[in-house]
Amino acid sequence: MSKKKKLPIGIEFFKTFKRDHFYYVDKTGFIRDLIESRGSVNLITRPHRFGKSLNLDMLKAFFEIGTDPTLFDGLEIAEETEICEQYMGKYPVISITLKDVDGMEFQTAYDMLGITVSREARHFKFLLESSKLMQYEKDQLIRLMKGEFKKAAHLHNSLRLLTELLFEHYGIPVIVLIDEYDVPLAKAFEHGYDEQMVSFIRSLLGQALKTNSSLKFAVLTGCLRISKESIFTGLNNLRVITATDTQFGGYFGFTDKEVRRMLEYYACLEQYDMVKKWYDGYQFGNTQVYCTWDVICHLAKLRIDKTKT
Repeated sequence: MSKKKKLPIGIEFFKTFKRDHFYYVDKTGFIRDLIESRGSVNLITRPHRFGKSLNLDMLKAFFEIGTDPTLFDGLEIAEETEICEQYMGKYPVISITLKDVDGMEFQTAYDMLGITVSREARHFKFLLESSKLMQYEKDQLIRLMKGEFKKAAHLHNSLRLLTELLFEHYGIPVIVLIDEYDVPLAKAFEHGYDEQMVSFIRSLLGQALKTNSSLKFAVLTGCLRISKESIFTGLNNLRVITATDTQFGGYFGFTDKEVRRMLEYYACLEQYDMVKKWYDGYQFGNTQVYCTWDVICHLAKLRIDKTKT
């Protein structure tokens, strides 16, 4: 009898599932649906603990130049051969999360965001050897990598600059992924510096996502839909998909079929009625879903109880 895969408690990186033998609920159909219906800038809002970060990392793993195609072997997207041939491993990708951008005052949060951008910039240090970039462009990248934002404009323009450098090197437009975009705004509201943070995020996103010929498309995720009048002013290419929209309904959280399959895999199917009663309380569009985190944690407890009997 083969050993069961481990439960993915707290796993946020897509490649970890295959590498470390974790159970994966196949959400790769999201890639196909996004490609077929995306806008230039796509904002997807869902509550906490419904797999937003993992889905965004899945997008990075699929689109990024140099990806390992075997990560998707046996998954739904692998059946879409035309999409895989055209898109898999074909694009430079910038991926950041703003979940740790916090502070009691604006300057601390501002500095934290600078660290986040600097960390992502260091992933592209190979550009320092690029024959396509001028020396002054490499100097700009070095400042980003070091986190030297002597002028506010340097950080405001940082994501735009990264897209331009990558586009110049590859000659291919860039995909930008931003997870938990609303966390700095929520924290700023909590601590009373929301006007400063709204102004900053508006500038950062506006420069990177508006009228940028180096951009292929962008996906942002968060829990809150911030009004277009605040941070998305002038961003006419924004497409918002909330929890009430039917699109992507089954790709965040677990569907009933997915929960049944998981319980059966771990020999806990007799607990289905209880799990459904406790955790089947959400609806995204027309799709009934379970909270990903709650189901996985509860199943972990069930497995421990089974080992005790």
